[in-house]
Amino acid sequence: MPDGSSSKHLLRPKFLTVLAEGYGLGSFRRDAVAALTVAIVALPLSMAIAVASGVSPARGLYTAIIGGFVVSLLSGSRFQIGGPAGAFILLVAATVAKFGVEGLLLTVLISGLMLTLIGALRLGSLIRHIPHAVTVGFTSGIAVTIAASQLKDLGGLHLAEAEPGPLIPKLMALSQAISTVGPAALALGLGSSALIFVIRRYRPAWPGMLIAVVGASLVAILLRVPVETIGSRFGGLPHGLLAPRLPAMSPHLMLAVLPAALSFTLLGGIESLLSAKVADGMTGRQHRSSMELIAQGLANVASALFGGISVTGTIARTATNIRAGGVSPLSGMIHAMFLLLFIYVAAPLASYVPLSALAGLLLVVAWNMAEKAEFIRLLRHWRTAAVLVATFGLTLARDLTTGIVAGCILATVFALVKRGVPEEGDETA
Repeated sequence: MPDGSSSKHLLRPKFLTVLAEGYGLGSFRRDAVAALTVAIVALPLSMAIAVASGVSPARGLYTAIIGGFVVSLLSGSRFQIGGPAGAFILLVAATVAKFGVEGLLLTVLISGLMLTLIGALRLGSLIRHIPHAVTVGFTSGIAVTIAASQLKDLGGLHLAEAEPGPLIPKLMALSQAISTVGPAALALGLGSSALIFVIRRYRPAWPGMLIAVVGASLVAILLRVPVETIGSRFGGLPHGLLAPRLPAMSPHLMLAVLPAALSFTLLGGIESLLSAKVADGMTGRQHRSSMELIAQGLANVASALFGGISVTGTIARTATNIRAGGVSPLSGMIHAMFLLLFIYVAAPLASYVPLSALAGLLLVVAWNMAEKAEFIRLLRHWRTAAVLVATFGLTLARDLTTGIVAGCILATVFALVKRGVPEEGDETA
């Protein structure tokens, strides 16, 4: 079977390629098993990411269902799994705090249109050329931010005022509220994290995140542990999807959310193509980068119409799909259907999930997201160290876009200096 290198320039979904090659019952069985495995991973993760982003857990599931289905249907990769991603927590939370949910939906919609245009113009190569040190820097910065954002729910802390967004003020506010820590919430949160790591170490094939969340919920119910749950903060999940509609928009609001939409677009393109590249490395195949960006763009448009948040290719879920035996985009589409089935059949059960358990889950996500060994390796050379530290520091101190832009500019300057400028008199007649 060809590896796809001869057709990587095509604007054609891999799903159509798979159907043209022939798709049999054996492949469907493998895809169905992989889809169920991925759905088990995506279920608690989608809710946890939504809660950490400042929206209801239902919106995380809408994103995984609608966005995930569209990504797989149109993807330029056979294995890509789309859905809400931890990397977007900071951006989504900041957008919701500034513009509300309607502003967020409009931001996601505009970002989706931008990604679609970038893919249609075949500009994906520009995103792929972002320096490696920049990618490691902003990814590590996001990981630290995610971990900090979960400390309040992890410990059941009660703040006198709204939790600050910037990292330093956030940590100061949390330190002042340390006396309000809830031992039960902290035990459930840290216990969930520890259980996930233990399962990953000794039983890597087991769905550690789902087991940890279900176990924490059972402990909270049976022992009547006084902790905040999804139900107590958000109420129950709806029994189905929202009807599609356009978000509220006006020229003033569209202009106001444009900088956030640019950040969503930049991060979405990077994350999606990085995930597709990881899938290529695991399978020996090559994705269609421009088609992948179009798929991600249209998935974000669809997610916004159905009340979801930002969609991107997810490395962990895509890798899970491959390891579980998925062979075509149909596995991602079926995974979305399994999540939809959960909403219709078992949505009330989500009300019992402790928020501290979801916080513990996201601590694991943050730990895995930070490329610790690569961060240390890049520090050994002063040029890559400077780019890395600048990107990492500005992502924490300011925002993601500032970190990426500064890192790219610094890397470009170093590249030009290294190449050298011809001195006067070097030219020959």
